[in-house]
Amino acid sequence: MTPYTLSAVVLGLVVGFYWARVLKLVRKTRQRTGQSAQFVPREPLGRALRVLWYPTVGLWVAHPWISAGAGLWGAELPVFFAPMWTSGIFPILGVGAALIALWGTLICWRKMGKSWRMGINPGEKTELVVSGPYAFVAHPIYSLQQALVLASVVTLASPAIMAVAAIEMLFLQWEARREERHLISVHGEAYAAYNRAVGRFLPRSYKPYIP
Repeated sequence: MTPYTLSAVVLGLVVGFYWARVLKLVRKTRQRTGQSAQFVPREPLGRALRVLWYPTVGLWVAHPWISAGAGLWGAELPVFFAPMWTSGIFPILGVGAALIALWGTLICWRKMGKSWRMGINPGEKTELVVSGPYAFVAHPIYSLQQALVLASVVTLASPAIMAVAAIEMLFLQWEARREERHLISVHGEAYAAYNRAVGRFLPRSYKPYIP
């Protein structure tokens, strides 16, 4: 097994686990709170965005296994899935970064607890979480998801994964800003002050936010 094929297998496990965990959180949120986790948001724009986003996630999950399968069976990949490199240190670095992003996300999910949601519900008010990773960054899960998709680009290096990354990062940039407007409308000055103090995706200060 080549380093590229092995890296694709490990990345497939990481990305697959990530999204399987998201689905588990969706189910757990409904069981804990009786509320939808907004897998299918109530608001029309959120539903419309997912028409493009969910197929993109599906391609992201499938791509590593397509690449690994081709490597194991000696098949030639279609141009859309063909990598720019299959050797060297880049696939290994990409997988290492993906594992770090997954580890960080697990911490953020645990900290978010019952307040975790996948989208905006205009009629719901969740607890405002501003401690742990959230004391430095407003959207650490989105930050790490962007890191994970960029790690996938470094690992797989194909036009397909670059397209996935472009759509994924555009969606997360847009969704973060929509969520901020929603949370200001729900929590008022408490969230507005928090939002001014911390970075959106990267820390604005090394000092944690204290309400």
